[in-house]
Amino acid sequence: MATPRRFLRPVLYTSTAAVAGGGVLYYINRPRRIPGSDPASVPPPRYNEDGKLSPPRFPLVKSREEQIKDLKRSSGAHPSVNAIKGATTSALGSLTGRKEEPSVAGQDKQDDAEPYDLLVIGGGATGAGIALDAATRGLKVAMVEREDFASGTSSKSTKLVHGGVRYLEKAVWELDYNQYKLVTEALRERKYFLDTAPHLSSWLPIMIPVQKWWQAPYFWAGTKAYDFLAGSEGIESSYFLTKSRALDAFPMLRKENLFGAMVYYDGAHNDSRMNVSLAMTAALYGATVVNHVEVTGLEKDANGKLIGATAKDRVQEKDGKKAPGFSIKARGIINATGPFTDGVRRMDEPDVPEIVAPSSGVHVILPGYYSPSKMGLIDPKTSDGRVIFFLPWQGNTIAGTTDAPTAISQNPIAGEEEINWILSEVKGYLAPDLNVRRGDVLAAWSGIRPLVKDPKSKNTESLVRNHLITVSDSGLLTCAGGKWTTYRQMAEEAVDEAIKQYDLKTHPLLQAPRVSGSEMIDDAAPLDGTCQTHQVRLIGAHGFSNTLFINLIQHFGLESIVAKHLVESYGDRAWTVAALSAPTEQRYPVRGLKISALYPFIDGEIRYSVRHEYAQTAVDVLARRTRLAFLNAQAALEALPKVIDLMSEELMWDKKRQDKEWKDTVQFLASMGLAKSKLGVTRKDVESGKAGEYDEHERKLYSRHDQPADLMESDSKFPSGEKPIVSRDSPVNK
Repeated sequence: MATPRRFLRPVLYTSTAAVAGGGVLYYINRPRRIPGSDPASVPPPRYNEDGKLSPPRFPLVKSREEQIKDLKRSSGAHPSVNAIKGATTSALGSLTGRKEEPSVAGQDKQDDAEPYDLLVIGGGATGAGIALDAATRGLKVAMVEREDFASGTSSKSTKLVHGGVRYLEKAVWELDYNQYKLVTEALRERKYFLDTAPHLSSWLPIMIPVQKWWQAPYFWAGTKAYDFLAGSEGIESSYFLTKSRALDAFPMLRKENLFGAMVYYDGAHNDSRMNVSLAMTAALYGATVVNHVEVTGLEKDANGKLIGATAKDRVQEKDGKKAPGFSIKARGIINATGPFTDGVRRMDEPDVPEIVAPSSGVHVILPGYYSPSKMGLIDPKTSDGRVIFFLPWQGNTIAGTTDAPTAISQNPIAGEEEINWILSEVKGYLAPDLNVRRGDVLAAWSGIRPLVKDPKSKNTESLVRNHLITVSDSGLLTCAGGKWTTYRQMAEEAVDEAIKQYDLKTHPLLQAPRVSGSEMIDDAAPLDGTCQTHQVRLIGAHGFSNTLFINLIQHFGLESIVAKHLVESYGDRAWTVAALSAPTEQRYPVRGLKISALYPFIDGEIRYSVRHEYAQTAVDVLARRTRLAFLNAQAALEALPKVIDLMSEELMWDKKRQDKEWKDTVQFLASMGLAKSKLGVTRKDVESGKAGEYDEHERKLYSRHDQPADLMESDSKFPSGEKPIVSRDSPVNK
């Protein structure tokens, strides 16, 4: 009997180890559902028997003017009007000149003189998220923004949807539960983020260079812990690359002292377009959302409780008209103004202590050849201990960020010291034959993080980006702190607290609009009065698929890069954008006039932004709808004449308003890294090509190539010693 046992025992141990190992391997390599890879929930339109295509028919939001009337109506300033009948209308119908009627949920509530359940001040990620959450719970909600949706911090992020590997490291080494909680919350929200807006977000592998052999197990353990915390909300598992494979994946990487690399997965997104989509989706579900409306004061009753706010339409001021104030009545008011949180709180209580510690985060944009198109990089330990990301974004490369205390301003300017620090850190990781130059910086901006202040912290790097919800004695609910990835969780908790504080009653949304533009999906199904924003798809998500761009090319004759861009920016609403694009009068592409030769942004996007996304200024279009200002400040300047002309056609701007738009936009582009000498540039200068000229000092800072351009010496017709250029008359040869 002993002999069989002696043989069976090793077999049993071996089999157990094999099964366990196989299970681990299967778990690591199990099939995953990658967001965006599934077929569209609503298939693309088909051609009928006559060979004609029936385009999608999407519901429209109210016009901005009608939204402002609703705001005024809440205080009884306007008499009740007949309810606008909801109708699912063709988004393409705007081209025919037919008047379209909006189709929104909760319309009956919007047409009486009852106050709003909630008034949200601030149209960033948090404010728009709160508006969508409240509207889908059946509440009557309004959201107003002083500038434009995502005009502040929400458009100036690192473009990541992430849990935060550095927060996890701090949580472990500092035994900080708040850091740990932030990571787990963000990892959960990351999956919701990609599910509800797959056209605006995607998974991105990020490389961590390993320079010492002992770093490999350290980074391996950290990334595996990150994978473990993500659980079912994760996607591909992290993995190790040898030196040769790391260089193959990231050819620009410095070879010296490179041992290998760890690669883990996080999410990336188009932040301002996500913000605009949140606001427009909230509007479809019945919320009153308006940009360029400034709250000038808060209204209280005899008991000192808030009952509303006074506001004004800043667009009227831009048109050179007087902007009379009006009242907005609401049962509860939520302050979601990011870095400007304490300013609104002082409207309520002048002596209230500050709760926000503003921190400046500078980013720079470099040409796309600095990084692979599908692989990012993180430097977990820079020269001063901070973390820096190096990521592909919109065809270019984004590098950042810094982290330092700052003063609050609307459009802060990135300092040369911060820009040079980022370039210096980037240079340390790239191959020495790559000349990282200041002139390669296409754009640079500074965003202000609204970190929650901790009196015990000595520097902003140690602050956790947890959010804070407080309620003042008068009833002002403030939601501050947090980060982009956790906007939905912040909104849910803020609305939960508002319902409790203001004794609001939610109810199922029985007449939700067909956001998808199809009867195939009942968007009202999950809306039972509780928070369902984790499964409420945003505008453009329903008909999105990775192959939708092919349908656009075949139907509209768009350029391939343009079609892909439209699908990744607008989802299924790319059908509308393409239809609003003018013919090129060329054999190919058939439609889509580019506003910049360097990028895939086209004229239809400007028309769509004005008609369907409340764009009111050239900056709204260049910065938050197309992202051109963030990608290339000089290219944005050169596109400005076309943008102003197209918006003038849509909004009937006179010469005075056009001149103001020019001045305001050029001033804004200074905060995007435009050279100081360009601040006085005129439209004539741009159209004549003079705007691209630099003096010798600025050429070293802003020019992307040497001047004059060199020829190979072997091709020169000039004697040795002379500069081998095209013309002997050049100043270089004199």
